Amino acid sequence: MPTNSSTFKESTTDAGTTVSDKVSEVASQVKDKVSSMGRSAVDKMDENRNSAASGLESAASALHEKGDNAASFAHTAADKLNSTAEYIREHDVKRMMADVQELVKNNPGPSLLAAAGIGFLVARAFSSND
Repeated sequence: MPTNSSTFKESTTDAGTTVSDKVSEVASQVKDKVSSMGRSAVDKMDENRNSAASGLESAASALHEKGDNAASFAHTAADKLNSTAEYIREHDVKRMMADVQELVKNNPGPSLLAAAGIGFLVARAFSSND
């Protein structure tokens, strides 16, 4: 016949095993859930990866276009400066004055606006701010 102390001991051992089993089961469920959530997050990132890459490609393309436009503008400006330098080298002052007179005769409105602008800048340069 079992004694009270051995019955209590067996009951406690059975309860401890039951609690241990329950904790192991819950831990396993939590581990599975976390693993499932991790796989879900990875899958979601994989799904969005192509869309993110497309967005980055689109931004890079826009930058290239803007960069090409800026480079084109710079090249155009440089070409104009080279043309002006060649013109100055190849023509004497008399020829340049004749070209300016012809330009003014052919374009009187813009010439007057340019003269007014130049006059304003010269006046500002010589005026004192005392």
